[in-house]
Amino acid sequence: MAIFKLANQILSHINNKSSVCGIVCDLTKAFDTVNHDILISKLEYYGIIGKTSKLIKSYSSNRYQRVTIKTSHASNCISAWELVQHGVSQGSILGPLLFLFYINDLPHLVKDIALPILFADDTSFIIPNSNSMNIYQDLKLVLEITQKWFKSNVMLLNYDKTTFMQFSSNISYRSTVNTQSIDCKINLTNSIKFVGIIIEFSLTWKNILII
Repeated sequence: MAIFKLANQILSHINNKSSVCGIVCDLTKAFDTVNHDILISKLEYYGIIGKTSKLIKSYSSNRYQRVTIKTSHASNCISAWELVQHGVSQGSILGPLLFLFYINDLPHLVKDIALPILFADDTSFIIPNSNSMNIYQDLKLVLEITQKWFKSNVMLLNYDKTTFMQFSSNISYRSTVNTQSIDCKINLTNSIKFVGIIIEFSLTWKNILII
């Protein structure tokens, strides 16, 4: 499970006396912003071509949707049908799989400086460094790379819900990282939520919320 992988990686680096930071990204309407042309090109890069590629193109294109509002005080309000120009079908079996293909190349861009942990549209990065001063530069570089990737792949990072945390086994520890000093918009916090579970900076698991 992704949450255990994340916790084990953090603890392992802390035990090795490394500084460890974590970034939990929040993507605005992640499944709805998948660009069909980019998706098909990535699938072809992974070898999905021929009839299979045509089948996925057919599956993704010429889909329509509308909105229905039902209330107890008024008759149904229904919008006009609109062509779906972006996104993968949520609630389907193929939807999450196609999304994973779409973001599969992102971890390779930062694998030398960070550990990416992906679970559907939950995207996190663990950044370890034996030198506490160098972790600033690593953090800045990871943010720059991911921001460029999101822009190139027509996805939008929600800065209001994207959080950053510095981990420590010392429960009285306070982060020394000032996010303003590295020119980023993400929020510094003492706890993050990943896959519905709250993780504290000291990994004490005192506050756990399972959704």
